Amino acid sequence: MFQGKLINLRVDTIRLPNGRVATREVAEHCDSVCIVPIDDNGDVVLVRQYRTPVKKALLELPAGGVEDGEVSQDTVQRELQEEIGYRAGSLKHLSSFWLAPGWCDEFMHTYLATDLVESKLVGDDDENILVERVSLDRALELIGTGEIEDVKSIAGLLLAMRVLRDN
Repeated sequence: MFQGKLINLRVDTIRLPNGRVATREVAEHCDSVCIVPIDDNGDVVLVRQYRTPVKKALLELPAGGVEDGEVSQDTVQRELQEEIGYRAGSLKHLSSFWLAPGWCDEFMHTYLATDLVESKLVGDDDENILVERVSLDRALELIGTGEIEDVKSIAGLLLAMRVLRDN
């Protein structure tokens, strides 16, 4: 029904287990990555950027779409360089999950990124990103107060905290 730069939209006709026919609207989106970058001080590096659908700037983990021919680890390094100006010396896969399976096919891979080394790539020209560093404890507080409110950042931070506190 629609083909755009970020998503395509389609309408599927399906048969339910009870035999009834129904329609489902589906947003098609490429796979994506979400990164929990931890600097040498043990702080998490977040980005603040304006999100048009919610009409405000959100404090988030760096993230982005996997481009054609890329594997998710390559996307992680590219997004880190574009959004926060670092490459990761070490990557650990934390989890992969569907972001909104009721209406979208986007599948996200979440990574813990450590041993950060400065390395800048030019970011997307339609993004205006501010970098912010907070302690992991402060990040948990920001989830509780609602300042961090997007699901990928909440999930990524909680997954990383579990791994980091177990070490």
